[in-house]
Amino acid sequence: MSSLRIDRDADGIVTLWLDPNPAKPRGGVVVLDSWLVGAIAEACATIAREGCSGLVLASSSTRVFVAGADLAEIDALDDAGLHAYLERGAAAFASIPALGVPTVAVVHKAALGGGLELAMHCDALIGTLPAEGEKPWLVGLPEAGLCICPGWGGTQMLPARIDPKTAMVATANGTPWKCADVPAGLFATVLPAGSTQSQLIDEAKRWIHAERAATHGGSAFAPQRSPRRTVTPADAARMEAALAAARAAVPASAHADACFDCVRTGFISGWDAAVAAERAHLVRLRHTPEARAKLSAFLAK
Repeated sequence: MSSLRIDRDADGIVTLWLDPNPAKPRGGVVVLDSWLVGAIAEACATIAREGCSGLVLASSSTRVFVAGADLAEIDALDDAGLHAYLERGAAAFASIPALGVPTVAVVHKAALGGGLELAMHCDALIGTLPAEGEKPWLVGLPEAGLCICPGWGGTQMLPARIDPKTAMVATANGTPWKCADVPAGLFATVLPAGSTQSQLIDEAKRWIHAERAATHGGSAFAPQRSPRRTVTPADAARMEAALAAARAAVPASAHADACFDCVRTGFISGWDAAVAAERAHLVRLRHTPEARAKLSAFLAK
């Protein structure tokens, strides 16, 4: 039985709800800690056994989609433990595209770091804007702002969805976007300001139905589908040009160089090598004086 709620409609589309850790509720904020990583893997295994025609990934939080990884939990791990944690997360996230059906993440609030990486393992992201008077939320990969780098494929997936130079510069600088300023391509659809979670889920289901009809005449997707949208060696020339432009636009630093190295690894050697490079850089960077100062200040808040 899954620890996360799984709803199934009459068409076989499943909605998987991301919940806060019941042992660490954090005021209702969903955080990617070990509990949630395990719960995602468990839920996807249940869905795979039972089958589905599509998956909607939604958050039960009224405050965020997913706020990112649990930095306190990560910081308490030794290097071997952090490697293992990142590998478990990668395997859990990979179980979403491995379902072999169209998948959509419903991003109704902030999606940062690992939260955005989780969402980008889906085929499409559906977003919305704040209601009038509501504070704008952030979307992006802020890890470099702490002098570290993404660890779950962010350097690979973001340049495949939006203008690659824009993606590389934002990742290397660690600067997320306000939801109204998210670059074109990240969201398949953006609903009007103040749209409800239910409306976003309905839109996600419409996207799934349209995708199935366009690709397979309405039948369920075959499991041979492309696993995720990412940088590939087939796009090396375009990514190399974007990388050169991004390097010129970003001040040199250990964390920026790590982000750029991961991108280059992706379009030279592919996904597995690039995500392994992310893990190695993240484990190494967190010990630098710059990262220690930033992480200590963040965790002291």
